[in-house]
Amino acid sequence: MIVASGLVVSMVACFALVGKIEAAYPSSPMEDVLFISSPEFVKRASLGYSGLLADIYWMRVVQYFGRKHQRDSKEYKALTPLLDITTTLDPNLVVAYEWGSTFLDQPPPSGAGDDAAAVALIRKGIRNNPNEWHLYFTLAFIQYLGQHDYLGAAQSFDEGSKLPGSHPWMKVMAAKMLTEAGNFETARYMWQNIYNESTDKNLKQNAELHVASLVVDQEVPKLESVASEFARHTGHNPSSWRDLIVAGWLRSIPVDPTGAPYVLRSDGHVVVADPKKLPFITRGKPE
Repeated sequence: MIVASGLVVSMVACFALVGKIEAAYPSSPMEDVLFISSPEFVKRASLGYSGLLADIYWMRVVQYFGRKHQRDSKEYKALTPLLDITTTLDPNLVVAYEWGSTFLDQPPPSGAGDDAAAVALIRKGIRNNPNEWHLYFTLAFIQYLGQHDYLGAAQSFDEGSKLPGSHPWMKVMAAKMLTEAGNFETARYMWQNIYNESTDKNLKQNAELHVASLVVDQEVPKLESVASEFARHTGHNPSSWRDLIVAGWLRSIPVDPTGAPYVLRSDGHVVVADPKKLPFITRGKPE
């Protein structure tokens, strides 16, 4: 009973401390302001409850990111310092490195679009947790897709593959980085494996969206090429998919991975109907 009471008191104290240290409120002008951004100072002020305070700060990271993401924000100024404080308070909070680096790496408005900060965070995680193969995978993932550093990604996949519990496809990815890193099939192979192996609902959903986006990135240029060939033969752009179907260039109206028909514009460009459902596409974005 005494232990439980002490825990409650310590939790209240930690929440009070966070409230005093940070005065950022949802949707306020102070949302991106940290009055005390020194991780070392916050750790000294944690009064011995740094692990508990780290969990509270991690919740704040998730809430901050969620609010920004929901508003399609293009700036996440407080994200890096919040993550630095969180992982300094608890250097072994692996989830903060994994998801925090993802929040940092994804391009706006899906994330901060700061792959350098993402790499710095995940390397901090590896220094503090050298036997966590997931961190090497996350580093390789950012090097591959975010920085196009295929050699670095190959090394990270290889190092992670040597750790206990790592998945066999880590070795496969290390080899693919050296031979096939720039093609769609390699990216699709990676995301499909993440989807198949992950037990985390959010990570599976994220992987599914990436696979769907890669499909769009492959299909849009092919459809635009068909429209271009039609224009070259007829002297004018197709006015609709029906023109291409009647002429025998297509069998049916093409649909994106969400089931929605692609939109054929008058200039021959092809876009998706709802880009918010396919946040990671690089082709087919409406202007």
